[in-house]
Amino acid sequence: MATRLLFVCLTLLLLLGLLWESQGASSSVGTDNGQSHVAFPYGSRQGSLQPAECSPRCTSRCSATAYQKPCLFYCNKCCAKCLCVPPGTYGNKQMCPCYNNWKTKRGGPKCP
Repeated sequence: MATRLLFVCLTLLLLLGLLWESQGASSSVGTDNGQSHVAFPYGSRQGSLQPAECSPRCTSRCSATAYQKPCLFYCNKCCAKCLCVPPGTYGNKQMCPCYNNWKTKRGGPKCP
């Protein structure tokens, strides 16, 4: 009886593991007209946000900086133009080209 229960439990764990792997693979890579692409987090691609969603995204983006006011000001300005905010508190700008390519007069990055 105990060996049968152990066998059933191990079989269920194996099936759950296979299901978990197949779900993870299908959510990160998809096909579109025969071309594969990587799924990006919502709001990290240009034009994927609504203007009302900029403020919470920028609050999250600027949460780790000591310069909250300027970070929030420029992040909201960039989000209003690009309608995207890169994920995380630093980096990942390659996910939002508009956000990445907007420069100051001196050539530095405009968006935090």
